[in-house]
Amino acid sequence: MTAMTLVAAGCTGTTGEPRSAGAAPVASAPARLWPDRAPAPQPPPDKTGQDGPSPLPGLPRVPSGNIRTLDPLDVVKAQIADDARHDAPAFDKATERRIQQCGDEPKHCPVRAPEYQDLTHDGKDELIVGIEGADHALAVWAYMLRGGVVNRILDTAGTPLNVEVSDGDVIMREPTGSPGYEMRTVHAWDQRRQTMEIRTMEFDQKVSSSAPERPPVPERTPARPRTPSPGHTP
Repeated sequence: MTAMTLVAAGCTGTTGEPRSAGAAPVASAPARLWPDRAPAPQPPPDKTGQDGPSPLPGLPRVPSGNIRTLDPLDVVKAQIADDARHDAPAFDKATERRIQQCGDEPKHCPVRAPEYQDLTHDGKDELIVGIEGADHALAVWAYMLRGGVVNRILDTAGTPLNVEVSDGDVIMREPTGSPGYEMRTVHAWDQRRQTMEIRTMEFDQKVSSSAPERPPVPERTPARPRTPSPGHTP
C-alpha cells in the first residue's frame, strides 16, 4: 500500500517524503448545442450496398471447400458477366477487354496476383483479387465458399497507397488532400450479415510510402591489407 501511495503522489525528494502532483482536472459532461432543436429525420436504409453474401453464377461447385482450386481469372470473368446481367459494370470497356485478354497478354493483365487470407475466422482461406482500372483505381473483391458455391463477400474500390490484411480485417490506405494524413478504411467480417462491412473510416497520420521501400544496403567489410610473404619485397 505504501509503494502505491508514493507512486500516486509523485516523485519524492531525498527525504523520502511524498510530494503532491497537484490537483487533477475535473472532467465535465459534454455540452449539447441547440438542445431545443429536433434531430434530423433518419434516412431510409441504403438498398444499394451488398446485403449479404452474393452467390456468383457461372462457376463450378467446389465440393472440397478449397477455394484455391479455382482459377482466379475465371472468378473475375464470371463476376464481370454477372455485373453485366444486372447492368452494373465495375469497369470501362477498355479495362474489360484487357481482362478478357489476360490469357494471351499476361504482362498487360490488370488482374493482380491472387491473395488468400482467412477473413471469416473459420480456419479456411478466402480469395482476394485486385483489378486495376482507369485513373489508378483498384477494385478489391473477396470471395468465400458456402456449400461449395462461390460467394462474394467484399466489393470495394479506391486509389490505395497500400492494402493489407490484419487479423482478418482488410485495411486500405488512400491519399488525402491534407499533407501528412491518409484515409484509413477497415473492412471487417460481420458474422450476422455474413459479409465484410466497413468498421472504421478515418483520417490517420501518414505511414505509407508512395514508392516501395528499398532494402538496406549491406555494409562492406574493409579489405584487409595483404601481408607480404617471406622473401617478398613490396
